[in-house]
Amino acid sequence: MTERAIETTKVKLSQDDCQIDAYLAKPTAPGTYPGIVVLQEIFGVNVHIRDVTERIAKLGYVAIAPALFQRQSPGFETGYTPEDIEIGRKYAWSQTTVPQLLSDIQAAINYLKSLPNVKTDGFGCIGFCFGGHVAYLAATLADIKATASFYGAGITSRTPGGGNPTITRTREISGTVYAFFGMDDASIPKEQVDEMEAELKKYNISYRMFRYDGSEHGFFCDRRASYNPKAAADAWEQVQQLFSQLL
Repeated sequence: MTERAIETTKVKLSQDDCQIDAYLAKPTAPGTYPGIVVLQEIFGVNVHIRDVTERIAKLGYVAIAPALFQRQSPGFETGYTPEDIEIGRKYAWSQTTVPQLLSDIQAAINYLKSLPNVKTDGFGCIGFCFGGHVAYLAATLADIKATASFYGAGITSRTPGGGNPTITRTREISGTVYAFFGMDDASIPKEQVDEMEAELKKYNISYRMFRYDGSEHGFFCDRRASYNPKAAADAWEQVQQLFSQLL
């Protein structure tokens, strides 16, 4: 597929309690394009997440990455040290809530709807790490028709801010879910992957589950030691297939 020329900018999403920063990437050529919401890891809307947002736009989508930690730390962006991971985990699991996260994602969708070059009959989302978990939650939104969830830890055992595990909301998903896991991921036991697949089957959700042998957590991120080029390349092909249904 020929890559499209794109432009990028930082925008603000209006919420009742604050303005949410977001990174927007879109094709420069005239036309109408599907919208995709990109959901960050615990490291913020960093270089990796901006890169993914741009890669999606080059395929012919308008992509937006909202800052999910806006209330905790505006402008938060960090690296991959143990100290960085500790801070990101604190923000993710103790200081976000499901209602706020879904509201922020809906705000991103509504922003996309306001753009004249965005189709409004169905949106996609893609998330990694914490964002992979949040993408599973986002799949319950009526506007989301295609979800790519990468190594979302804890989907079967917890939810942001506390409460019933996110997997208990599987029945609310109406679109298609593609889920990607590394089979050497120390933070996501194989049993949890199997449990998620069983739940998707139980509620007749349209899904595909991708298990990559020899791959660890974060295998898609080329800025992490766990990057697996072969698995990442295959996963990217699958993502393109998933989102093509929105074209």
